[in-house]
Amino acid sequence: MDKILIKGQNRLKGKIKNSGSKNATLPIMAACLLTKERCVINNVPNLSDVRTMMRLLQRLGLKVVFNHNTLIIEPGNYKGDTATYKSVSVMRASVCVLGPLLARQKHAKVSLPGGCVIGPRPINLHLKGLKALGADIDISRGYVVAKSKQLKGSDMYLGGAFGSSVLATANVMTAATLAKGKTRIENAACEPEIVNLAEMLIKMGAKIKGHRTHIIEIEGVKKLGGATHTIIPDRIEAGTYMIATAMTGGDVTIEDARIEHLGAVIDKLKAAGISIIKKHNGIKVKATKSIRPIDVVTLPFPGFPTDLQAQITAMMCLAKGISIVTEKIYPERFMHISELNRMGADIILESESAIIKGPRNLTGAPVMASDLRASAALVLAGLVAKGTTEISRIYHLDRGYEQIERKLSSLGAHIRREK
Repeated sequence: MDKILIKGQNRLKGKIKNSGSKNATLPIMAACLLTKERCVINNVPNLSDVRTMMRLLQRLGLKVVFNHNTLIIEPGNYKGDTATYKSVSVMRASVCVLGPLLARQKHAKVSLPGGCVIGPRPINLHLKGLKALGADIDISRGYVVAKSKQLKGSDMYLGGAFGSSVLATANVMTAATLAKGKTRIENAACEPEIVNLAEMLIKMGAKIKGHRTHIIEIEGVKKLGGATHTIIPDRIEAGTYMIATAMTGGDVTIEDARIEHLGAVIDKLKAAGISIIKKHNGIKVKATKSIRPIDVVTLPFPGFPTDLQAQITAMMCLAKGISIVTEKIYPERFMHISELNRMGADIILESESAIIKGPRNLTGAPVMASDLRASAALVLAGLVAKGTTEISRIYHLDRGYEQIERKLSSLGAHIRREK
């Protein structure tokens, strides 16, 4: 198993290019199950999650080729309707094949994802939406078994305890493209990744309106064709490098970062005293001498993203004063706190809020990554810590960050991977 070693206290400076969005890529790959024609997807990040979805599509009978950040997905002979526990347990986003399989094949069998280190993430909204479209759904031996002779358009409300759901919206929207009649989804997710998926489906022949809002309308069609589509830049990767720049007192331009996808992040960084400049091809981040304390609450888009909560928590360890970071999407998503405290942070967890006292002089230590974004937070802490930080279980990083060591090294970080 690989590990990452970081020798801290080096200022980041220079330019890096933002990769394509993982969270946009996976539902778009699943949507290729809806057509019998060829699909070409550009700007796809080379990540382990993408390769997991490739293997799942191949097991379902599609032909998939990945070369130089381009995916070519060809129709094949369907070999089944099942996304196994192995696929879904490795990558929860595998559940987004449920809607496309049901719409295309009239039946689907997908493993329940269960819980994970950031808490249980049930799929009740997925099932609620598909039932509203007329699907018969049974839970048997840990699997969702869904059937329908003909999905039918319907009005539905997809709000949950923690707001809208991106994957539930993706599942229902893709299924509704081949349903008979009109579907209206209220409290739909309007994240950029959902917009990107809708744009792909429209290229394939779907009739979708309102996909930049919380009310999405879909008029079902008889069939969908192939399409060529480009994945949007990854706003979470961009946000991670923006925070890294702020923490190290750096000066970095992130090319292919979209400022319109990062409004809440930019607002909080500016409140902390960081300079953010819009460039014609990206975003320039320039740190100041000190970081001001801020309060952050994670919310669905356009709010502050939960996928940057761990990273902003690491940054607040350096702020002069008390900061509070409140997690409203996954209240148990605080596994990184104990590891940050091992490095010298002063963080107390109170219910769904982390109370961070700073500034703290972080020191290198052996730490263990618990999930994808917690891994990124530990990398950022290692960049500013005195001495060497050793991060194990870094396979989490490979799920969501393309060549993170190379990108950070190009900006002046002392970071390397070891077996």
